[in-house]
Amino acid sequence: MRQELFDFLNTDLQFIRGVGPVLASRFNDLLGGRRILDFMLHTPVYVKDRGIIDSVALANPGDIVTVNVLVKSHRPGRAFGRRRSPTQIICTDKMGKNLTIQFFNVNYLDYWLKKLPIGEWRIISGKLESGRTPTINHPDFIEEPTHADKIPRVQPIYRSGEGITQKTFINIRDQVFAALPDKLAGADEHIAEFFDALRRAHFAETNEDLLPNADDIVKLAYFELLAHQVAIAINRRNRRDARYARVPRTKKYDLLEKFYAMLPFELTGGQRRALDEIFADMAREFPMMRLVQGDVGCGKTMVAMGAMVKMAESGGQTALLAPTDTLAGQHYAKLKPLCDKLGLVCDCLTGRDKGAARREKLVSLRSGRTRLVVGTHALFSEDVEYKDLGLVIIDEQHRFGVAQRESLRAKGKNPDVLALSATPIPRTLSMTIYGDMDISIINEKPAGRIPIKTTKLPIARIDALIDRLRPQIVTGAKVFWICPLVAESEDGGATAAEERYKELCKDFTCVGLVHGQMPRDARDKVMAEFARPGGDIKILVATTVIEVGIDVPDATIIVIENADRFGLAALHQLRGRVGRGALQSFCILLYGNNVSVDGIKRLDTLVDTDDGFVIAEQDLMMRGVGELLGTRQSGWINYHFVDYRAHRDLFKLATRAATDMVSIEQWVRDLMYLFDCTSTLGA
Repeated sequence: MRQELFDFLNTDLQFIRGVGPVLASRFNDLLGGRRILDFMLHTPVYVKDRGIIDSVALANPGDIVTVNVLVKSHRPGRAFGRRRSPTQIICTDKMGKNLTIQFFNVNYLDYWLKKLPIGEWRIISGKLESGRTPTINHPDFIEEPTHADKIPRVQPIYRSGEGITQKTFINIRDQVFAALPDKLAGADEHIAEFFDALRRAHFAETNEDLLPNADDIVKLAYFELLAHQVAIAINRRNRRDARYARVPRTKKYDLLEKFYAMLPFELTGGQRRALDEIFADMAREFPMMRLVQGDVGCGKTMVAMGAMVKMAESGGQTALLAPTDTLAGQHYAKLKPLCDKLGLVCDCLTGRDKGAARREKLVSLRSGRTRLVVGTHALFSEDVEYKDLGLVIIDEQHRFGVAQRESLRAKGKNPDVLALSATPIPRTLSMTIYGDMDISIINEKPAGRIPIKTTKLPIARIDALIDRLRPQIVTGAKVFWICPLVAESEDGGATAAEERYKELCKDFTCVGLVHGQMPRDARDKVMAEFARPGGDIKILVATTVIEVGIDVPDATIIVIENADRFGLAALHQLRGRVGRGALQSFCILLYGNNVSVDGIKRLDTLVDTDDGFVIAEQDLMMRGVGELLGTRQSGWINYHFVDYRAHRDLFKLATRAATDMVSIEQWVRDLMYLFDCTSTLGA
């Protein structure tokens, strides 16, 4: 019977009566799949009450009303050139109140007139529009009084897509759940419990039944979290599988103490703890899979360098993967001088390398001469070979999917993997997102770092701000000026980078402009000039293209225009572009006239704290995990039922339950299948 259930769940929606291949393809666009299971996991957003009322006089514009009406007359639409007036059916309800039914689709005119014959009573259900006369445009339901039961008293409303009506959802729902009981015969009680909760969600009686704290939604969220946490637990166990065993490396060179001695600063306690944990992992017989998570400017790059030096002591190679050419170049510029002092060959490989220069780098990698290579996706190109790739370091790891990370790992023999992330994630959430990795947290910044002074300012005071910038620039200050948009045409409510650049050029002769729509070479040239000590560009107007990837220690001021339009995490990352030198730095948050209450709350949070973990927690509580992480982030889990704000305790319960499972029972494996955990996590 279990196989019969899963065959049913995998049935293509086109075979549901009333669907067909065209609608099934539209469901595929909406749901990311076209199976019955895909539909079942897509629960209603809210419900509409369609109880019959005596008169439209008892309802307000915007309400969904269901009312008995007597059809009085028909007024067919008329053509006016290319335009046509709607067809109107004039009715009265039981209290004598007039109601106009309007149809704009001429092709179905005869059909609607037959459905609403003059002199007969009909039950109409639809949204009441405002106007001199109460109106319903294209009613959702038109039924004879004897067929009142065809209009649902409570109608679920689903998130829909082009060409899919709510009636289609109800049709599929009714057929699927009518057939389900036979398929569940003999199913495990936990699986039956899961589908019972799912059925109650699809047939919710009130909107309270669909809230995150409703019993059935909590149950579904727990099942979903458990499925993912077990998949993570399996991943962790698989890492200890004999297939991944290796002989621990032996030390051949003395480099680490030399590395520590040449640093012009003392490592923080957080950096040393992270390195101790990394070195312990590297000494084990199974590959390391560790994430170093820390705030902007906490020194993750030096931790990565320490790990690379440790690998070089055994003669192994390290590949450092960065998401952009700019960030790769920044790492290379910082790490190569250190490698030179240690006598290690460091190279940079990106998509820009062509011809003889690229071939020379590939030969050096293949021979083992290059001990550290920094680069982008080019590091796992088909023609790139390593002699002994022992360590893979992935910066801004959330920008890379599982397949990309595995492509680079496959270049070596079970290499250690060290991921870096400057996006602080609260511990509860990181257990789910990074659950298959060990985590090191650096929660302190290097000594001597001066906290950035952050203030918020209304856009009306921008002239005063510009006046204050003049003496700062004369004395050598450099300024980032961030705008949310590239061009004015994108959004009339915010000043865009191109417009702000033109305005600032009226007051200053040292302004540069960068944004994502510029050619990469031109953008990099402007950034390099801004970063160059003594360069001609003192004010860099930019979009969030500079959020990660440019390090200018003598930039001490950042102005973020329309700051209320950014999320907290993005604002914190942008603020981290300054405060990297020994001088006091400033962040000015400009907000518009129409700023929302939530917008001001976000800005106040940034003014009050520079702790990235506190800011991340606030961001999650205000926006939720879906908005914070975004659906396009590679590797993130897009939950169906889990709500971080409402289900925080469930994360801990599911994690504990998954960890305690000595053997994975079949019903849990079925849950993992239902939530597609293997494709999501690579389990």
